[in-house]
Amino acid sequence: MANILVVEDEKNMQDIIAEYMRRGGHTCLTADDGVDAFLLLKNNPVDLMILDILIPHLDGFSVCRLAREISSLPIIMLTAKSGEEDKLKGYEYGADDYMTKPFSPKVLLAKVNALLRRFSPGCQDALNAGKITIVPSAHKVFLDGQEIALTHKEYGLLYFFMTNPEQVFTREQLLNKIWGYDFEGTTRTVDTHIKTLRQKLGSEGRHIATLIRSGYKFEAVV
Repeated sequence: MANILVVEDEKNMQDIIAEYMRRGGHTCLTADDGVDAFLLLKNNPVDLMILDILIPHLDGFSVCRLAREISSLPIIMLTAKSGEEDKLKGYEYGADDYMTKPFSPKVLLAKVNALLRRFSPGCQDALNAGKITIVPSAHKVFLDGQEIALTHKEYGLLYFFMTNPEQVFTREQLLNKIWGYDFEGTTRTVDTHIKTLRQKLGSEGRHIATLIRSGYKFEAVV
């Protein structure tokens, strides 16, 4: 069971989403606008956030950006548009997945459960490369001893790279591995996430090497 924050200003839609989350065994907090959403996120334990883009006071992009400053919880954004640019903007701010309205609440619940399962804490020992340390059992990443906040997709990429060092992966392989075969986005999503992951890793971002016309690989020693 997870504690899910549903941020949606359309009351009927908010009620439907919350009801399906509860049917799935989860508890829900709800917010009608971006300011309330951020306050709830700051003051309550939240395992996942479902976040509409078009909400009052602070839009979904702003809430997503602020959330990433304090948490690495998975975020699913809701949009009335199917355009690629909105999705790419959301991913740049730290969203982990998207649902385009109108959508099936059952599919949304399936995505929620998949995200929660994919990044549930394990019991492995810490992984190290240079100044990077991953503690999978706590789902935390440290850079030179200081914890850094990553999105779930960024964490998934880094964990996958560090558990498969020196192996070359195409963008398509990374997309299928981290986002899943049913993901509707393009390989540009991979490039966007790797760009932000490198930025968060600072100088240690050099471990993620780009191979022209091939893809990416994680160099354990550089």
